[in-house]
Amino acid sequence: MKSEDFGETFIWGAAISAAQTESAALADGKGMSIWDEFCQAQKGFFTSKFKIKNRQHLNYSSDFYIHFKTDIDLLKSMGFKHFRFSIAWSRILPDGETINLQGIAFYQEVIQYCIDSEIEPWVTLYHWDLPAVLEKKGGWTNRAILDWFALYAEVCVTYFKQVKYWMVLNEPSVFVGAGYFFGIHAPGKRGFDNFFKAMHHANLCIGHIYRLIKKINPQLQVGSTFSFTHIESIDDQKRNTQAASIADLLINRLFFEPIIGLGYPREELNILKQIEKHTRIEDAANLGVPLDFIGIQTYTREVFKWNPLNPLLKIKQVPAQQRTKQLTAMNWEVYPPSIYHVLKKIAAYNTSIPLIITENGMALKDEMVGGVVNDQRRIEYFEKHLEQVSRAMEEGVDLRGYFAWSLIDNFEWAEGYHPRFGLVHIDFITKQRTMKQSAYWFKSFLT
Repeated sequence: MKSEDFGETFIWGAAISAAQTESAALADGKGMSIWDEFCQAQKGFFTSKFKIKNRQHLNYSSDFYIHFKTDIDLLKSMGFKHFRFSIAWSRILPDGETINLQGIAFYQEVIQYCIDSEIEPWVTLYHWDLPAVLEKKGGWTNRAILDWFALYAEVCVTYFKQVKYWMVLNEPSVFVGAGYFFGIHAPGKRGFDNFFKAMHHANLCIGHIYRLIKKINPQLQVGSTFSFTHIESIDDQKRNTQAASIADLLINRLFFEPIIGLGYPREELNILKQIEKHTRIEDAANLGVPLDFIGIQTYTREVFKWNPLNPLLKIKQVPAQQRTKQLTAMNWEVYPPSIYHVLKKIAAYNTSIPLIITENGMALKDEMVGGVVNDQRRIEYFEKHLEQVSRAMEEGVDLRGYFAWSLIDNFEWAEGYHPRFGLVHIDFITKQRTMKQSAYWFKSFLT
């Protein structure tokens, strides 16, 4: 398999996000984000326990804010010609309203360096780091988020005119589910009411911001990214297959089908009728969005079975550790066919919207030995997943590109720094960059 097998116009890139790599949490006028606060938060009635493993903080990550030129140079040296990164909302509008010109200047410099290096920038507007001042007003549970986001997006599109490719949200199902239902991610809210409000407002924002950007400049390419996981039943028993269908509805369909005009699958799961409390008559027409591309982010498969002890959903996830020894540092199963099944499933909607894999990669507990990081398992992961990508394309899936996650090691949210996704190893004390063997594999594969 060679990169040429995917076609001359196929897009190859690598990705990062602002909150996970920039550090500089309060530098040059930046305001606090919900993740800056969440890293300081504690839980527990009798003893203090921090919400991030090992009390780690995103402010000590990869220092992309300082070393962005080095990182873009490394990306280029591997043969990538596209770079996906996000903008920190609180660096642009620290108080949600006032423009921080120092933050604007930083991203203008990053974008210009990409252009000068013949690298195409792909910018994600929201990768989970809402300004903390807006969360205090309700964050994603407040319908005013549509106006707050519109102001932010308009500032970005106005100041960053060289960017042709924009993504509205990164994985709404994850930041809403983990942050507003389970409470394990920022801002740490729980419950169905928070979940349904945040979900609906996030879905509305995709259409709202898409139309806003197109009004400013119809030539810009605007998409959004969605987390998709291949779901299977533990066996062929009817109760278990029904449980897997419910899991697929909640994990994949609930945040995707409304965007392509199919609405919420309320009739398939009774609890979803609660969404009606948060909708308005005009919302149905505003949900369907003719995106210019659909960003697909997929890593693994999950297996479910029927669970009579779950009073609402009657489903139970079967942990990957009980099913296989082929695990990543996130305890996710390594199952290459999952990316094929996801691509085929999305293509089956027949939306005629091109697909781009905007994240795919593997976390390991990488160690440097003699100045070398030998991550052979990650190389095998990429090889086998790209074979499945090629298989899907041969069967007619309109896939236009692939972004590896991630360019550099980063802060992995509540997991802290022990899982490493990067093609480039970061010494989080010295900030020394070292290309892993997987980076050299991509260099050979692409060049």
